[in-house]
Amino acid sequence: MGNPYKLGLMSAENAIALAGPREENIKRIAQQTGATVVLRGSELSVAGTENQVARVRRIVETLEPTWSQGQTIAITDVLTAIHALDTHREDELKNIQKDVVATTRRGQVIRAKTFRQQQYIRALRSSDLTFCTGPAGTGKTFLAAMVAVKALMNEEYEKLILTRPAVEAGEKLGFLPGDLQEKVNPYLRPLYDALHELLDPERIPHLMEKGVIEVAPLAYMRGRTLSNAFVILDEAQNTTPAQMKMVLTRLGFHSRMVVTGDVTQTDLPRFQDSGLAMATKILKKVEGIEFCELTKADVVRHALVQRIVAAYEKFES
Repeated sequence: MGNPYKLGLMSAENAIALAGPREENIKRIAQQTGATVVLRGSELSVAGTENQVARVRRIVETLEPTWSQGQTIAITDVLTAIHALDTHREDELKNIQKDVVATTRRGQVIRAKTFRQQQYIRALRSSDLTFCTGPAGTGKTFLAAMVAVKALMNEEYEKLILTRPAVEAGEKLGFLPGDLQEKVNPYLRPLYDALHELLDPERIPHLMEKGVIEVAPLAYMRGRTLSNAFVILDEAQNTTPAQMKMVLTRLGFHSRMVVTGDVTQTDLPRFQDSGLAMATKILKKVEGIEFCELTKADVVRHALVQRIVAAYEKFES
């Protein structure tokens, strides 16, 4: 055990960004390296073997492009940095850190947190049809909405269409009170939340009135051709095969569609096949379609969510 290595983080803001909530990141770095890591003010003190100290130093330096800007580091960022170092993918990680998807109204920089998320973002930007599956919290819907709103703001598309099958928890739209918009809102709340991150909330109703942003249940897509539009189909595991085929064949000229869902969380009747699960099998080898699969390692919510997802996967396997 050598003398403690001390690393100055320049400011208290940088130290807070690196440490994360309740210093979760510091604890995780210590756990992953076996070193003793203590944060005092804006100084990081590391004690351990030469190799342990060197590993901590490399992890912290790898994360520097983020914490040095005062941008909060998530547990996922730490794990991705460690994975990059272990697999000699540091250059790929640098590309992820440089690639800003969007900047929110509050100044938060949105970028991929993992290598699989980066693959997903590339597909969203380049493919006319992208399927993305994975558990809750992996950024499927949020990243799609970020890329879509950015494309809309850059006038790459004339409209943004957000749709979702309204078949969750046994509820049907006809049994909910209110007009169509009031009925749809609870189902599309996650999409609205993403819109609010980039757009002034007062602008959204105006854009919806003009038809630039359209939010509607999947049934309202029937018989239409969706041209010059960026289309997001969320919670697609709750589509039937017929519904999935219907919406996929609505895709018009100069349009892009992303289909997201978690095939392990369907709310369909017990013996009803999921349109998402079937589409991934039928279309797997069709040229021009991208398939991205996110896992519990891509969960970017509270660290506890990763452990919950892992526990359920173990129980259900």
